[in-house]
Amino acid sequence: MSVSTPLKLYNTLSREREIFVPLDPDHVRLYVCGPTVYDFAHIGNARPLIVFDVLYRLLREKYGADHVKYVRNITDVDDKINARAAERAITIRELTEETNRVFQEDVAALNCLPPDVQPRATEHIAEMIAIIEKLIANGHAYAADGHVLFDVPSMPDYGALSRRPLDDMIAGARVDVAPYKKGEMDFVLWKPSKESEPGWDSPWGRGRPGWHLECSAMSHKHLGEMFDIHGGGIDLVFPHHENEIAQTRCAFGHDVMANVWMHNGFLQVEGEKMSKSLGNFVTIHELLHSDKFGGKAWRGEVLRLAMMRSHYRQPIDWTVKALEEAEKTLSRWYAILRAQGVNSDTAFDAPLRQAFAEALCDDLNIPRAMAELHAMAAKAEPRESDSQTARAEAEKLLRAANLLGLLEDDPAAWDQKGPELAVDVAEVEKLVSERLAARKTRNFAESDRLRDLLADMGVKLKDGKDKTTGEPTTEWEVAG
Repeated sequence: MSVSTPLKLYNTLSREREIFVPLDPDHVRLYVCGPTVYDFAHIGNARPLIVFDVLYRLLREKYGADHVKYVRNITDVDDKINARAAERAITIRELTEETNRVFQEDVAALNCLPPDVQPRATEHIAEMIAIIEKLIANGHAYAADGHVLFDVPSMPDYGALSRRPLDDMIAGARVDVAPYKKGEMDFVLWKPSKESEPGWDSPWGRGRPGWHLECSAMSHKHLGEMFDIHGGGIDLVFPHHENEIAQTRCAFGHDVMANVWMHNGFLQVEGEKMSKSLGNFVTIHELLHSDKFGGKAWRGEVLRLAMMRSHYRQPIDWTVKALEEAEKTLSRWYAILRAQGVNSDTAFDAPLRQAFAEALCDDLNIPRAMAELHAMAAKAEPRESDSQTARAEAEKLLRAANLLGLLEDDPAAWDQKGPELAVDVAEVEKLVSERLAARKTRNFAESDRLRDLLADMGVKLKDGKDKTTGEPTTEWEVAG
């Protein structure tokens, strides 16, 4: 154990910073809500990916990599998915496979370690049905008009996580106003599916699960009835996490689902809420592969460092200036490593600086940990005197930065290697063909979507017509 400092985490459930004590130190368990794969992940989605990747790395450092299990799910059945697939005139499977592939590429570019398990909702329908049956048997759910709903009044302390006034919770639940509901706040566990919608046989007819139920089933399957930490964005506290707690506790009869609930703060873009109507909606994929934000594509490590400027629970403003500063910082640090002849092999056994470890163990105080990295970098600057000390500091810098998922590239290649803009020719040809087919059928929305997707990949299109047949044609080239 290289980190002996007690780990303190802010628990949304208790509203206090608590010393983290795992249920079983030999089996530390972490669950984080993953993507709903109907569209590319936006930069706000990147924040929990990075925050909980740092937590995962710290837990592995503290308890040993073999003693930590990280589960991050993939939601691949959802009404948004159904709507988007219908809009694009493709199958739901085609949509979710394509979107998940891009998500995995994006998250890898951010230097996030792969979770130990990435369960898909559609592979856990049997587990969801089993939880519903338990809830009905325990008097916490009821079937009505082809639906099954959770009976909120049956749980006396419902709302303990969000601590919202009753009127606010009722307003949030009114999204599902329906005559078959006993109470205004009751929420759907199972709902019937039309022929055109995905569905599975169940005791209540052919249907599909409610969104909240999916995470309860996947966390239970892979982490058990109770586990250590549940994470996600602050926007998930109500109703998603509140309802997860209700389902899991009432199904299995425990006082808690997860001992610690952690939530990262919101993200704005250049001082404003991110919105497609404001034109400031930007995806991770666009940042990595297009010049939409700041006139250039950015390396994933730059995005990662820029996301570490604020404490994870505080709001963060995503700006071009922050990216530029992050890029300069990384270039300086890599230059120091090159000058000192330090790489991951030479720094593998370097000690972890105590002040750095204490900062991370203080509720993931990454900004304070970053200040320690800057101090190490200053001491590692090449100088004529005391070169051995400077090299030792460079090794400590790399060792600590790696714990944050930084400086994992080859120092010798950093300045020469820009963002990854190479394209998969077969994939481009496939997308160009799909776009041509959309143009021929006058499906202009799909044609525009594919054009934008190709632009994000750094591909320029030139539309024309075949001089003989008059059929639409498209030539393409890699921009730049």
